[in-house]
Amino acid sequence: MTELRIAAVGDIHLGEDVRGQYRKHLEGIEERADVFMLTGDLTRHGTLEEGRLVAEELRGLPVPTIAVLGNHDYHSDLQYEIAAALRDAGVIVLHDDGVVIQCGEVKLGVAGGKGFGGGYAGKCASEFGEREIKNFVAHTRYIAEAWKVALKEMTADLKVVLSHYSPVKETLEGEPHEIYPFLGSYLLAEAVDTAGADLILHGHAHKGSEKGMTPGGIRVRNVALPVIGRAYAVYCLGENGHC
Repeated sequence: MTELRIAAVGDIHLGEDVRGQYRKHLEGIEERADVFMLTGDLTRHGTLEEGRLVAEELRGLPVPTIAVLGNHDYHSDLQYEIAAALRDAGVIVLHDDGVVIQCGEVKLGVAGGKGFGGGYAGKCASEFGEREIKNFVAHTRYIAEAWKVALKEMTADLKVVLSHYSPVKETLEGEPHEIYPFLGSYLLAEAVDTAGADLILHGHAHKGSEKGMTPGGIRVRNVALPVIGRAYAVYCLGENGHC
């Protein structure tokens, strides 16, 4: 199996005032990567106009493009319309499911979705007490279970998980500890460790850190634009495992 180069970014938060500017940074992406992945918060307020703008920025890229939505993309309750606009532009949008694509000689499986919060082992919400708290945790558990099923059902040489929320607290370092429960959940990492994957990519934590690892040893990367400081970062999987 040859090496696979993954370009990834999250939290690009595009709006009308920057129309066309992000696309310029994607020129020549096919020379540096085999696939492009986006980890949500593509818009600022989740309006359809912003969603269509993002779709135009990503339309016709020379490499397969796979995305999940983030909490900002849900803000105006138009997440399904935004996803449809992206799909119309040729972007694969995951919603707690998975896809397998051929990247050269590599069969790549990608699973995931927005994710959700709840906190991390020892300092997390539990399904106890008020119905609202039970629903909050149950929502994350439902998502985690869907990812686990998607990963287990796919046959691929390499598997990557895309999320907006973080599966581990290590990539949140730099954010206030008080908001950790709203930035991700250990249930996401638990599901991926159970099913198996080669890499997890997420965003959401603008003041977080780039690198982390699940308890099961799967690499986690926070690719929020403010964290990586460039239009996208490139990660390599395969024989060498590094770029």
